[in-house]
Amino acid sequence: MSFWRQLRWRIVGANMLVVLVGVVVVLLAATLITRALLPESLAQQAEALFAGSNISAADQQALLDAASNLLETFRGTILVAVAVAALSAVVVGLVASMLLARQILRPLTQLAHSSQRIASGHYDERMPVGGSDELAQMATSFNQMAEALDQVEQTRVTLIGDVSHELRTPLTSLSGYLEGMLDGVFPDTEETLGLMYGEVRRMRRLVDDLQTLSRVEAGQISLHMGTFDLRALAERAVSKLQPQWQMQDVSVAVKGPQQQLLVYADPDRVDQILLNLLGNALANTPEGGEITVRLGQDGRFARVDVVDNGAGIPAEQLPFLFERFFRADRSRSSGGSGIGLTISRHLVWAMGGDLAAYSDGPGTGSKFSFTLPTARNVTQWTTQGAGSDDP
Repeated sequence: MSFWRQLRWRIVGANMLVVLVGVVVVLLAATLITRALLPESLAQQAEALFAGSNISAADQQALLDAASNLLETFRGTILVAVAVAALSAVVVGLVASMLLARQILRPLTQLAHSSQRIASGHYDERMPVGGSDELAQMATSFNQMAEALDQVEQTRVTLIGDVSHELRTPLTSLSGYLEGMLDGVFPDTEETLGLMYGEVRRMRRLVDDLQTLSRVEAGQISLHMGTFDLRALAERAVSKLQPQWQMQDVSVAVKGPQQQLLVYADPDRVDQILLNLLGNALANTPEGGEITVRLGQDGRFARVDVVDNGAGIPAEQLPFLFERFFRADRSRSSGGSGIGLTISRHLVWAMGGDLAAYSDGPGTGSKFSFTLPTARNVTQWTTQGAGSDDP
């Protein structure tokens, strides 16, 4: 690196330039005072002093010569003092510049080192933060960026592990069936092929869900927004699952105002969300339980509550329900991909609402609530952007 391209020496050079300019200005001022202004002023004072006195011309000349010598001595003393001050200023400026350069460059060097470590995969790297100046703010911002990168990396690793786990089960099952058929243990019957096809459908469903999740998280999901009756859609969603809830001896009802509840959203996506929430409720509600789809209006938004009296959710698990592949109780899993709630929340967000979960703990049931903009709020919502009230 060229000498003057190094930040350290550029800082030192800038400070030395300031010192040099200051020294030149002081020298010029001292010269002007001692060589022009001071002799002229002294001559004027002497003329005024001698005007009313009886001092002889010889004595006056002697006094003027003595004053001139004194002036020369004073001039020399001033120049020596300025020179000493200039040398002191240069030394102090050089030391101050080196200290300042060190104070500035030390965190910058640490930043470069930490950046290289993060680039090589050490996402736990952090910079020490001291004080509250701009360098401390830079270190804080860097640590925030590193923390975000660390979380992204942990999410990536977790996602890979979860996808591998979810795919391993059907692949293991398929491999077992195929090996059994090759060894003659399992007969080549329609039932065996049907079981194998079921595992293939399970993997395909997981892949489709992952693709949908990546699109909704990237904001690339296609929505066909329109106005429709939310109550009618909820009743159709309940009727689609009638065989399941009748088989489990679970009662499912839609409650709320009987009049139309017009919302502005994508009806197919709302149906997908409702089916997902109802499916989760059925999977966690015991035989003889109850599930209620309660409709209402909350200010500028329509509200849908899917309430069950099933297993409930521990309080410590509520914040993680909408994370990928999270299951409150894996032993009660219905075989889904584990990302249905994540997809549902992103879909609700994309339509301008919100989705949240509530439970008082194990054995108390649970409630999943989501909101959608009402039809009369369409103009305001489309001009101001998607928003939501807290459920």
